[in-house]
Amino acid sequence: MESHKENETNGPHSMGTTIIGVTYNGGVVLGADSRTSTGVYVANRASDKITQLTDNVYLCRSGSAADSQTVSDYVRYFLHQHTIQLGQPATVKVAANLVRLLSYNNKNFLQTGMIVGGWDKHEGGKIYGVPLGGTLLELPFTIGGSGSSYLYGFFDQAWKDGMTQEEAEQLVVKAVSLAIARDGASGGVVRTVTINSEGVSRKYYPEDKLPRWHEELEPQNSLLDILSSSSPEPMVT
Repeated sequence: MESHKENETNGPHSMGTTIIGVTYNGGVVLGADSRTSTGVYVANRASDKITQLTDNVYLCRSGSAADSQTVSDYVRYFLHQHTIQLGQPATVKVAANLVRLLSYNNKNFLQTGMIVGGWDKHEGGKIYGVPLGGTLLELPFTIGGSGSSYLYGFFDQAWKDGMTQEEAEQLVVKAVSLAIARDGASGGVVRTVTINSEGVSRKYYPEDKLPRWHEELEPQNSLLDILSSSSPEPMVT
């Protein structure tokens, strides 16, 4: 029993995750939950899975936390060198291709899927998906992580071209909260990053501010309500 528990707590840190990237009329919105797992245990309930690569490009990470952090560190370093050499910020496409290159060349060793999103003066807001194996996909929206299995139908119905910034942010928050309700490996708070011509805006949605769904609704007249009341009624057996 002891060895079994030890294996569960000493497993690799994994971000069984929900990550989302959405374009709107003027920029992009990235979103993610905050649960990081070690085996069946929650190692970090408030991790930040949206990593800055440059001033105008961010990366959503899923899969192995160690692998995705290593890729983001390398890409950030290469983009810094690229910016110094050219004397101007790297485009979103350049950043996405660097992520793709590292992922594909190390596909036998990495267990991570990522979403690259940002805004540049040449092409505006762009979203790129880099799933496991190193494929590069330019998409109007993309979802990843274990929670994405529950969201494909929702996005087919809810996403529309030409959304406003507010509509895109509300869509991302709603989608992540839906995945949290269904996916045991997703949880915690919701973080979003909005990137457009005016800059970057980060937002944080605590768990008690998220919409609740179906079996997440608060229990009524339960044993917990009785125990927490100021004058509990005696239980009769």
